This record gives sequence, structure tokens and C-alpha cells, in this order.
Amino acid sequence: MAAVAPSELAFVPFVSVENMMRLIHRIGIEEMLKGIAGYIEDDFRRWESFDKTPRIASHSAEGVIELMPTSDGEVYGFKYVNGHPKNTKSGLQTVTAFGLLADVDTGYPVLLSEMTLLTALRTAATSALVARYLAPEAADTMAMIGNGAQSEFQALAMRALCGVSRLRLYDIDRKATDKLIGNLSGLGFDLTACSSPQEAIEGAQIITTCTADKQYATILTDNMVGAGVHINAIGGDCPGKTELHSDILKRATVFVEYPPQTRVEGEIQQMPEDFPVTEMWQVITGAAQGRRDARQITLFDGVGFATEDFSALRFVRDKLAATGLCQQLDLVADPDDPRDLFGMLQRATLSEGAA
Repeated sequence: MAAVAPSELAFVPFVSVENMMRLIHRIGIEEMLKGIAGYIEDDFRRWESFDKTPRIASHSAEGVIELMPTSDGEVYGFKYVNGHPKNTKSGLQTVTAFGLLADVDTGYPVLLSEMTLLTALRTAATSALVARYLAPEAADTMAMIGNGAQSEFQALAMRALCGVSRLRLYDIDRKATDKLIGNLSGLGFDLTACSSPQEAIEGAQIITTCTADKQYATILTDNMVGAGVHINAIGGDCPGKTELHSDILKRATVFVEYPPQTRVEGEIQQMPEDFPVTEMWQVITGAAQGRRDARQITLFDGVGFATEDFSALRFVRDKLAATGLCQQLDLVADPDDPRDLFGMLQRATLSEGAA
């Protein structure tokens, strides 16, 4: 980080929800999805430079609250995120988040941002980036099973990065499907509402499962999945929450972000500890093979990893400079003498009393 005066470091750029929405509209949502995917791809290529740890989770009967930290040795980042599937019944979001970047040399924060919207973007960008490496060639049809808050982002990312134009949609709640169709109508997609998961996957080369219930569910059974498809399984993202029958995993080649986290949270939590998986950074760097042939079933067991949030925050930070779409938060105490924090407090107390 370039040298700056200590007083400048006390004020931290903050991206509010309003300014994040302005940034997305200024860049364009599909361009932003492609941009974030590019940063994620770059960071996968330098995977071995990152500190990596499974996210730190606090589980309850109603959901989970998590911290997701990482560092590349120069910049440190973390995301706070929750997952509470029942929130929608109270008019609340299932997932909310905020994130921070800090300078490793000083420990000072350099960006604080909303990440509810940004998490939706980075999740979709990761899915589409992986599909670009693993999906059948010229795939143009995706089944979207689970039509909640993430579904539109998945659709737009798959089009932006993979050329998907036809969507076959199913949700146990028809209102969710109607919402998705309403939001994407007029945006150039061929949209088909389906009455079952089986109907939704007919003719689809990519199958995305993104349901929210915290339970061992079977959204797809083995007999539903034909040869040659790519499954983007992103709904099973915490212990006790899965979407696929274990027999599908046995037939598929399974790709993951970070095995120590995915074995606890992903679809492969159903499998033995030594169940074979391939890490996506290895595919992206050419160290491992992705799709081998037209009949292979590829499965991305995506749970979301801290480096992807780090990538998204870096993208936002790089784009902010020319926009002015941030506020300056007085977040860090800045005494005239760094050894005299108490004196700063006392002077403020005297000033308040005089006022």
C-alpha cells in the first residue's frame, strides 16, 4: 500500500448498500459478474500464496453465523455472514454480510463494505467461472432448482461467462418461480416454469441446485441425472444441509474449493473422509484435469470460500477510486501521540463539557 499520513488511515472507505447498488448499475451487472469472476480466477491461480482456514462458524438451531478470513501476505480480508433459512418467514434476508480489507503492514482497515449484494454476485461469479471450466461445450440450457434470492444472479452469471440462454425453473414455492420469471422477463432469456425437479432438468446441460432449508434433503436422486451434465450444487453449505443423493456423488467427478471446509459443509459431508475430490485451483492452473469427455458427470460442490470474498472486495476497491461511491468512516482512533490514547479521550471529554 502506498504511504499515507497517519491521519488519513483513521478514515476508512465504506461502501453502503445504496452505493453498492449504484456501483453495480454504473458498471452493469453482467460486466461486474465477469469482473469479479476474473479476480476470483486470478486469485485461484495464486492459491498457494493465501493463508487458508475453514470458516469459523457459530451454529444454532435456527442458522449459522460465520467469519471467513484470509490473507495473501499483503492484504488481509474477512467476511461476516449469516445463514438463517427461516428468516424469509419474518420478512428478513436468509443471508446478510459485510466485509473488510486491511493492510498487513500496519493492521489498519482500508475498506469496509456491505456484502449481502456482493456475496450474491461473488457466489454467482464463482459458479459461472467453474462452469466455464467444467460444463459441456456449448451448453446453453440450465435447470435452476431453487428460485430464491440467488437465482437471478446465477442466471445472469451463467449467461455472461458461459452463454446460457435457456432456463428451466423449479421451486417448491411457485411464488418464487413467478418472482424469478418477473425479474428476468425482457432480459433475453428463454424461461420455462416446471412442475418438478425431474421436468426442470430435461434437456439441461447444467443443473444448479440452490435451496435454503437446513436439512439433509434429496433434491436430485441418482436416476434423475443423465450422463454428461454439469451439476452446480451450491445450496448445501453447512453441516447437516445437503441437496443430492449420495449415489450421484459416487458417479460424478467432484470439484471443490477447499477440501477441509467442504468435507464438513458440502455435499461430500455424506461421504467418507478419503472420498476423492479435485480442487478447482488445480484445474484453473492446469495442474489437474477438468472435464475429460462428453459423458462425464462433473459436480461442483460449492460452499463458498474466503478467497472468493477477498477477490470480490479487491474488485470493488479497485473500481471505487474513480467513482466517489463511498463514504469515509471515522473508524480508527487517531491520537496526536500514538502512545497517548487516554489523553485523546480526556481532551474529547473536556471539549464536550465546554460545549
